[in-house]
Amino acid sequence: MTYAETVQYLFHSAPVFEHVGASAYKEGLSNTLALDSHFGHPHQAFKTIHIAGTNGKGSCSHTIAAILQAAGYKVGLYTSPHLVDFRERIRVNGQPISEQRVVDFVAKERSFFEPLHPSFFELTTALAFLYFKEQHVDVAVVEVGLGGRLDCTNIISPELSIITNISFDHTQFLGNTLAKIAGEKAGIIKPQTPVVIGEDVPETRPVFEAKARECQAPIIFAQDHPEVISSSPCPTTGGRDFTTTDYGQVHGELGGDYQVKNMNTVLTALNILRTKFNLSSQPITEGLTHVTELTGLRGRWEQLRTQPTVICDTGHNVGGWQYLAPQIAAQPCRHRRIVFGMVDDKDIDTVMHLLPRDAVYYWVQPTSKRAFPADKVTEEAERAGLKGRNCGSVANGYRQALADATPDDFIFVGGSSYVVADLLALNDF
Repeated sequence: MTYAETVQYLFHSAPVFEHVGASAYKEGLSNTLALDSHFGHPHQAFKTIHIAGTNGKGSCSHTIAAILQAAGYKVGLYTSPHLVDFRERIRVNGQPISEQRVVDFVAKERSFFEPLHPSFFELTTALAFLYFKEQHVDVAVVEVGLGGRLDCTNIISPELSIITNISFDHTQFLGNTLAKIAGEKAGIIKPQTPVVIGEDVPETRPVFEAKARECQAPIIFAQDHPEVISSSPCPTTGGRDFTTTDYGQVHGELGGDYQVKNMNTVLTALNILRTKFNLSSQPITEGLTHVTELTGLRGRWEQLRTQPTVICDTGHNVGGWQYLAPQIAAQPCRHRRIVFGMVDDKDIDTVMHLLPRDAVYYWVQPTSKRAFPADKVTEEAERAGLKGRNCGSVANGYRQALADATPDDFIFVGGSSYVVADLLALNDF
């Protein structure tokens, strides 16, 4: 098979949560353990850092990977979902796994794994760990796929566990209260292994404390002794400038308002990692200022063009939009134009009521089977009192917004990772 055929095989032969939702979710680690045994427990060949959370785990994972790379380590990075190319999920020092390695993996191993009927994520995780071993990485930053306790990444024994925050998402799998969701995420806490909690609330803190006591794991709540004292957008280079407790003045390349919380989590984690990995101030500074160049991260308040300004962001749930909506509303511009779509396991009603009232909207449907139809999004918007038009596809919505815009306008594209994926696939900026 070619690479394209191999990826299609993976998408169609193994259930993919991003495409079909609940039917792709496999509870339990039996397949993961079988795959891990078959490949000789590759995750034991390198150090790991494990990152869970409802929002922010992608930004934190890429930022920590960038800092470790800047310090000279060979770094594996495993994240999901991908935006344009499957290979984005598995990187070493920012470079995606090769097409040929993906082809060879399926060709050689399908006779073993097909009888297991693994999920797409189970297969991808096995490939990632095997590839990191083959590449002799020093350390891998591993992002949890969904939850934590039963996630197939949870076979690792990390140097540090990080849980960024807890909000309502994937409640059909993780529970319908913050405490229940926290219980699933807390499943990545390991015996005698430090854990950093980025954000906590009264419902979640006791859950994390209890699990940490059970595991005799040192627990650090980033909100108790904040590293970030203040921050502001940087008008010259984008990103944000931070005044911090232990790191002085630092610049972060990532510019979303929500990156303030992420930066506090990352810097708190660095208080542990800098001793484990002998990190000086130079790689920390370099990593923070060159995250996208070092790791390939995309879609986090990413500016794609000027005149008009076009920004995309993968924020896709209520927790994300609590930060995105005010930041969009604060942009200086003549008109705000928002190209918006969502997928069907998100709280579209609550998000609609967070969106700026004074924007012109272009309602779209990303190319995912889980996407809300553009007609449904349009109906929800009308009920919420938002004005816009049904544009069908993301491409049509974006091009219509661009055609309507003046050079002084601001265009935002988002609502789902899959909206951003469709936009980036156009590659005409």
